[in-house]
Amino acid sequence: MKRTPRVLLVNKFYYPRGGDCICMINLEALLRRLGFEVAVYAMTYSQNLHSEMSGYFAPEISFSGGLKNQVKAARRLFGMGDIKASFQKMLDTFRPDIVHFHNIHSYLSPVIVKLAKEYGCRTVWTLHDYKLLCPSYSCLCEGKICEACFTDRTQVVRRKCMKGSFSASVLAYGEALWWNQKRLQQWVDTFVCPSSFMAQKMRACGYDYTKLTVICNFIEQNKLDFLQTFKDDGEPQTPYYCYVGRLSEEKGVKMLLEVAETLPYLLYVAGTGPLAEELRERYSQSGNIFFLGHLASDEVVKLVKQAKTMAIPSIWYENNPLSVIESLCMGTPVIGSEVGGIPELVREGDGRLFRMGDKEELAAAITSLMTAKSIDKQAVSIRAQERFSENRYWNELKKIYGL
Repeated sequence: MKRTPRVLLVNKFYYPRGGDCICMINLEALLRRLGFEVAVYAMTYSQNLHSEMSGYFAPEISFSGGLKNQVKAARRLFGMGDIKASFQKMLDTFRPDIVHFHNIHSYLSPVIVKLAKEYGCRTVWTLHDYKLLCPSYSCLCEGKICEACFTDRTQVVRRKCMKGSFSASVLAYGEALWWNQKRLQQWVDTFVCPSSFMAQKMRACGYDYTKLTVICNFIEQNKLDFLQTFKDDGEPQTPYYCYVGRLSEEKGVKMLLEVAETLPYLLYVAGTGPLAEELRERYSQSGNIFFLGHLASDEVVKLVKQAKTMAIPSIWYENNPLSVIESLCMGTPVIGSEVGGIPELVREGDGRLFRMGDKEELAAAITSLMTAKSIDKQAVSIRAQERFSENRYWNELKKIYGL
């Protein structure tokens, strides 16, 4: 009888810090339900979830603090120091057949992909950002979309793209040269791109198209079950729309609030971020914009499910945002920027797209959905739950795993 393959999942953090972490945690749960032997490898961190293999995690590093810490972190970028011994010990102990990487730059290192390949594992890497194309991850420069580094990596230094710091940008440049396309492609069997948009950018930058596969993210079954059984208080007395996410420049939240202030509809804003204080102060006297701060998961569900629509006004190359997927699965239509992977998620009947950065089109989209006499939320939810199901994801992923 053929043995069930062992799968090692790798991400720099192991708690729901962001979309990359959530995707890996959801995949871990799915694989365990399917009967696979699964282990996780991450960096040691105080907020990590419990893991029986945490003793094998990479030692924690920090890019802040004294010179000693910074040197240790810089060495980690290039696969030096204790990372090799740590990961090799995990390989020798767990003996995986498949290693599925997620976000590993900086706090781990691409050297572990090389080690996994040399160990004889099938290597799969899901790309949650644009790090392999843009040394500063985001394809943004001074708040605007930028592809300068696609053809000239020195631009990250010239423009000080990494946190506005020359030294940090030099490190990012050196990291990009060291872990270059040629080396990475030798070690990775398949790069999983959650959006066709990302796959197109990877291919345009010279990555072998035979190593690129598009598999959209999924929503875990437990969350779907929760959504179906969640009891809300019925329709709110006053209809509203919402924004749920990070309050930062690239999310386009400034533009959203500028538009919202001119419209007669209630907007609830959930989330925190570097713009939180500035935006609260600026719109504190607005009678139709309300800031909710950080919400627990059940509070987010209640907020989104009862909303007429949710706005995703991003001004950067969103890849495959879980916020859109979850909103649609709840039956709440999405108003999304026509940028990155968002248009692949918001199909006809699931909301409205608007030209990125266009305030008039955003205002028209909000008005259209807020004044719609009826929205078939059940139809939106049924379509989304089928498109973003675990079964659909697994049927595509198992081919990549060679099963």
